[in-house]
Amino acid sequence: MKMYVGIDLGSRNVKMAVKEDGEIRFLLFDTVSFYREYGKLVAGELVVDFSALGLNSIEKIVSTGYGRQAVKIKGGIDLPEIRAHALGAVYQTGLMDFTLLDLGGQDSKVVLVRKGKVVDFLTNDKCAASTGRYLENMAAVLKISLEELGNFYEDPVELSSTCAIFGETELLGKVVEGYPLERLAAGVNYTIYKRIAPMLKKLFSPQVVFTGGVAYSRALRKIIEKELGVEVVIPREPQFNGALGCLRYGGGI
Repeated sequence: MKMYVGIDLGSRNVKMAVKEDGEIRFLLFDTVSFYREYGKLVAGELVVDFSALGLNSIEKIVSTGYGRQAVKIKGGIDLPEIRAHALGAVYQTGLMDFTLLDLGGQDSKVVLVRKGKVVDFLTNDKCAASTGRYLENMAAVLKISLEELGNFYEDPVELSSTCAIFGETELLGKVVEGYPLERLAAGVNYTIYKRIAPMLKKLFSPQVVFTGGVAYSRALRKIIEKELGVEVVIPREPQFNGALGCLRYGGGI
């Protein structure tokens, strides 16, 4: 059987969707470890040792993601990340008209999709305060897991700083003041919302498809629904949405 591979070269993780024998399986790697163990730059292209990954007889490779601008996979097709994520969202949800919100490790994207096509998009890769890295740092300050952080959204402490660096200092101050963990965690989640709200309002849809690793946050989903009055749809594989879009483009699904 033919094998098709979709790859999302993220800033924190490399995600792969592999179609073989009628089944799709997913592979997840730390980005730095992936490049060290399986990739080598040759003449400006990334040569990936797919055989070491157990991927042989590949019919087609399509790649996208944060790392796409810096490196091209040898033997593969490049797909712009906005299109890849839109294709993945349409495939996973069956929706044709929606706003896509993708929050990754170091960037955020909002994409307006109509009739299954990208109409407009906004990105933010200059500020960490609307990314997974920000949540990781804040969870570390509160000494809780990301999973626990994602449970709190009610009665948030007001955190005025929307800067990731100054935000940690402000959060520490609130801890010293004695605010309960639940309110502190809710405040952190609301800070993320404050950063993405202008983009969601500008490219508004009644349905928001939420993807990326941050989509696992139940709190952020609840906040968006409450504040914007929209339905938030979480695909089955939010973290692999870009890889699935690549797989879709390559004809694997």
